[in-house]
Amino acid sequence: MHILLTGGTGLIGQHLCQFWLGQGHRLTVWSRRPEQVPKLCGSGVRGIAQLDELQADDHLDAVINLAGAPIADRPWTGARRNLLWASRITLTEQLLAWLGAREQRPEVLISGSAVGWYGDGGERELTEASQPVREDFASQLCIAWEETAQRSQAQGIRVVLVRTGLVLASDGGFLSRLRLPFKLGLGGPLGDGRQWMPWIHIDDQVALIDFLLQHKDTSGPYNACAPEPVRNREFARRLGRAMHRPALLPVPALLLKAGLGELSTLLLGGQRARPVRLLAAGFTFRFNDLQSALDDLSSRL
Repeated sequence: MHILLTGGTGLIGQHLCQFWLGQGHRLTVWSRRPEQVPKLCGSGVRGIAQLDELQADDHLDAVINLAGAPIADRPWTGARRNLLWASRITLTEQLLAWLGAREQRPEVLISGSAVGWYGDGGERELTEASQPVREDFASQLCIAWEETAQRSQAQGIRVVLVRTGLVLASDGGFLSRLRLPFKLGLGGPLGDGRQWMPWIHIDDQVALIDFLLQHKDTSGPYNACAPEPVRNREFARRLGRAMHRPALLPVPALLLKAGLGELSTLLLGGQRARPVRLLAAGFTFRFNDLQSALDDLSSRL
C-alpha cells in the first residue's frame, strides 16, 4: 500500500512507519522538516514539504492524519491555542481540500483525536456512544478536529477517528516526562490522584491503527486505550514499583492550577474510557493491565 502520513515524525508516527516499513508498504510523510523524515521514520520513508509534491497519478491507498502541536507542553495562552487549532483543524482542512482536488482518492482516512474529546468524565464510564461530559478547550479542539475529518466522507472516503489515551513508550511521550522525578524519588499522584487515566502501550497503539486500516468495515470513533483504566494515584504507585522507586509525593492541585492555568484540567481531570468498539470489532490487546505494560517498558526507561 502507499500510505501518506501527517505527524509522521511524532511518537506514534515514527513507530507506525517502522512497523509498516517492515510490512513492505510505501510511506510518504508530509512534514515541515522533510529532510529529517528518513532519519526519524526510516531510510525508506519519503518526506515532502508540500502535498503537491505527490503527483496526481501517484496512487494513494490510505491517509493517516496525526499532525498536531503537543497539547500539554506549555500553558494555553492565546497564541498557543491558535497554534494548537491551526496544527490540527487548519491542517486537516488543507489535507481535505487537496484530497478533494484529486481524481484518485484514498480508500480510508484514519484521523487522530484523543479521549479528551469527552472532557472531564469524573466517575462516568465512557464508551464511543457517550457524549462529551464537559466541553473544555481540549474537548472543543478534539470535537472540531473530528468534525473536520468527517467531511471527507462526502468524498467517498472511509473515515476512522482514533481517540487516543496516554501513550506509554520508552522513547518519548508521557513517560519521558516522568522519568527524572520518579528516578529521583520525587514522583507521586497529581492532586488527589482520584482522576481516571486511560492509557495504552505504544505497541497496541500501532497494532490497532493497522487493524483499523486493514478492516474495511470499521469507521467512526474508536477509543484507543487499554480495557483497564486506572486512577492517577494507582498509576503513580505502579510506575514507582516498575522503576523501583517510591511514589509518595503528591503534586498539589493548587500548584498545578497556578502554574498551568486551564492546562491543569488535562492533569486533574480524566476519562474512565473503555475501548468498546475495538473489542467488538475483534481487536486483541497485548497489554491489558498497566503493570504488564510498565514492566515491559521499565528496562528501557
